[in-house]
Amino acid sequence: MTRIESDVVTLAKPAKEVFEFLCDFKNIGTLMPEQVENFVTDGPTCHFDIKGMASMGLAYGEKTPDSKIVMLKNGKAPFDFSLVCEMTAVSESSTKLQLFFDADLNPLFKMMAEKPLTNFLNLLVHRYEQLSA
Repeated sequence: MTRIESDVVTLAKPAKEVFEFLCDFKNIGTLMPEQVENFVTDGPTCHFDIKGMASMGLAYGEKTPDSKIVMLKNGKAPFDFSLVCEMTAVSESSTKLQLFFDADLNPLFKMMAEKPLTNFLNLLVHRYEQLSA
């Protein structure tokens, strides 16, 4: 199993608010970079295309209030994966957030995908950091 990690960001929001924001795919859609096209959500799932990479789909899996959300592969993708959002309350009005991409990647695909996926995760957390400022 390959784990790709984002930077850790500190958000000026309580953990409960961060959790609620990330529990709505419409909100996650607002964080997506311009390389993401055709983002569609029906509530519990979403689908999108990443230019030059693949079509992806996510569905909510495990949710631990105010601390962890696991999104699972939904639909077609070239490999099995999950996207994990971990939140840690720093204070009543501040939360640390980090994203993890866990996937079954063969060594060749890992070498090709690791940097773009790391950049993608970092872009998501830093966009949310800017929104919460």
